[in-house]
Amino acid sequence: MTWLLQPSLVNEPFSDPGLFIDFRFGRRALLFDLGDLTPLSPRQLVRVTHAFVSHTHMDHFAGFDRLLRVCLHRTAPLHLIGPAGFANRVEHKLRAYTLNLLDEDSIDFVIVVSEFSGAGFDRVCEFRAREAFRRREMSAVHLSFEEKLRVNVWREALRRLGLPVGPWLREAKRAVRQGAPDNSQVCIRDGLAISLGDLKQYALRTARGQKIAYVVDLAYDEQNVEKVVALARDADQLFIEAPFLDVDANIAAERWHLTARQAGDIAKRAGVRRIFPFHFSARYRDRAEELTREAQEAFSVSESPELPD
Repeated sequence: MTWLLQPSLVNEPFSDPGLFIDFRFGRRALLFDLGDLTPLSPRQLVRVTHAFVSHTHMDHFAGFDRLLRVCLHRTAPLHLIGPAGFANRVEHKLRAYTLNLLDEDSIDFVIVVSEFSGAGFDRVCEFRAREAFRRREMSAVHLSFEEKLRVNVWREALRRLGLPVGPWLREAKRAVRQGAPDNSQVCIRDGLAISLGDLKQYALRTARGQKIAYVVDLAYDEQNVEKVVALARDADQLFIEAPFLDVDANIAAERWHLTARQAGDIAKRAGVRRIFPFHFSARYRDRAEELTREAQEAFSVSESPELPD
């Protein structure tokens, strides 16, 4: 199966965490965490429309500067999503620069920062290059990033039906995703329409959406595990931190991180299809295979490690 989204780790497992998700057939990409972004080319970074920052430790946020530098002169907005207090941190980053060359004649590059609480967006702020990135409070909006249903077009069927490729197909796909009735008419152009049912029968193919989960900097306790399992339930791919071997579980607990065995256990409980352990501790620099093997073994067996009281 060819997925619409192509995820890959930004760095090797011992370096800063980060996930780059490229849209296979679109000129856009997503980023999860902004650590060291050196491996990503300017061509890749300029396509980033949304970046999700789990928290602002340096290894998760230091790459903001490079992302800003690459995107500064584009017209498309950059959406940044982070935890409570995130807008203040972005504002302080922007204030640290001398922006004397930005004025009302600059390219109207916009940064939209949203603070996500788990239930929704508590705050949305806008920073415009033409205003030297002065902060503006905005109304919160809902953003959905779950691909509930994939709708593909069979072009040979369109040709047989004598129908052209065009913008009308976006409306047809949207109608399918929204569950419109089969007798709904899809307008192709003035004087030409086709029922949604006929399109679904001959030219449109549907499949379940792709689900990717990303988990970093997590203490192994019952509440956290329940939240992650709910988040990652039935994911096609789970990218999850595995900094420590289980023999060092006490160190992992002290530093609020997972062991590889715990990461594999969480993946199994969530019923994911594939697990990608990363964010390895430098103490295992020559033992990466052990971390990967421990996570994969826990993912494959039924026995779960005991949760702390």
